[in-house]
Amino acid sequence: MSGVHATARIGARADGRGGTSLPVLESDGPLALRRTRGTGGEARVMLVGAMSGPLGGDRFAVEADVANGARLHVGSAAATIALPGQTKDEAHYDVRLTVTGEGELRWMPEQLISAKGSDLFVTTRVGLGADSRLVLREEQVLGRVGEEPGRLTSRLTVRVDGRVLLDQELACGPGAPGGWDGPAVLAGYRAVGQLVVVRPEFREAPTTARRVGEHACVMPLAGPAALVTAVAPDALRLRRALDEALADVDIR
Repeated sequence: MSGVHATARIGARADGRGGTSLPVLESDGPLALRRTRGTGGEARVMLVGAMSGPLGGDRFAVEADVANGARLHVGSAAATIALPGQTKDEAHYDVRLTVTGEGELRWMPEQLISAKGSDLFVTTRVGLGADSRLVLREEQVLGRVGEEPGRLTSRLTVRVDGRVLLDQELACGPGAPGGWDGPAVLAGYRAVGQLVVVRPEFREAPTTARRVGEHACVMPLAGPAALVTAVAPDALRLRRALDEALADVDIR
């Protein structure tokens, strides 16, 4: 099989002193994990890409397991750029996140940029306990400046206590089903993102559907969660829209 295969793993556990330890922090190939300074009882990990990619034929995966009482924040040092490879094989990037008990995870990577000629499938699967907390951000930019995008297919599945909370897929670029660039989906914009916020408090006080600013909207899900969706002309305005929406959800 062609391409690079790599899986990075993070395991977060409560250390019994109000903090979070990382007994598992395994880098692999181009996926390098670095612990950075956290705040309070939260551990912070930065994902650093050690090479370009994913390229055609590559299969990357990141796994994070947050146990009861642990708090983990994961970010990335730079945007991920999907690029065409020497073969026409598609690339795959799989993210598998598990939070149990009263664990908390903030999954906040930088943007994913779909460069011309690339073909990438991104799959994110999240499993949460009934009392777990999550803030997950996804940002996708179709093409570099002045460039047509590659093909990008992204699927996100979130389960709480074994029940499906969210299962959605978006395909964009050449070869994607028709209409992805139309008024019902991206409406001509080239940056799309979302936030999934899961909190036990939403069971008693669910969020309300509303628009936030010019580019984002908040929707309650059928469970203790809210979904923020945003589209924007570029990555900068997309990030601003998502930040504004997250701040709005935080005070509701």
